[in-house]
Amino acid sequence: MLRGVDLSCAAGTITGILGGNGSGKSTLLTILAGIRKADAGKFLWLGKDLLRDEKALRKTVGYVPQGTPLFEELTARDNLRLWFDREQMEGELESGILKMLGVGEFLDKRVSRLSGGMKKRLSIGCAMCRHPDILLLDEPSAALDLPCKAEIQAYFRSFARGGGTVLLVTHDLQETELCDALYILKNGVLTRYDGDRSIRELAEAVE
Repeated sequence: MLRGVDLSCAAGTITGILGGNGSGKSTLLTILAGIRKADAGKFLWLGKDLLRDEKALRKTVGYVPQGTPLFEELTARDNLRLWFDREQMEGELESGILKMLGVGEFLDKRVSRLSGGMKKRLSIGCAMCRHPDILLLDEPSAALDLPCKAEIQAYFRSFARGGGTVLLVTHDLQETELCDALYILKNGVLTRYDGDRSIRELAEAVE
């Protein structure tokens, strides 16, 4: 249960949230993504409470869950068509977000035959269909090999440099190096972490 969550994330920054299993990290992201209803609180962006303005939330927020939110029996192209209209998709593949993510390399492959890294890139591409200002990521590099992690993390840096705001849940020490700020979620309370980012210190903070 979340009891005390209060944080501000500036445009152009990456903020990380760490915590033990069951601490509520994924619950927090699903609330911010509008998937789970909050009992109380606000999610403010440019003066709007996104928890009470579904249209603004869908336009402002992109969410990539820990699992794969894709239709495995469809191709990558068909999954994208569920989010993009044809003209928009072709433009993004030629010179936009989908090109940056390298999705064009496996467009006509069935999702069930894609690698974990390909699925993650495709999931991020789908989440970016409305060019959101905020990107919510739940353990985005989990189970990926090092080259794929590097590619995806480079995209997150690029998104933030372009003025986007990234909020990510992570257990990955390498991912914490991306973050401008770190928070620990423990016993339902979120607190800022300003200590040593070594694995030992972070593990002790999370325990």
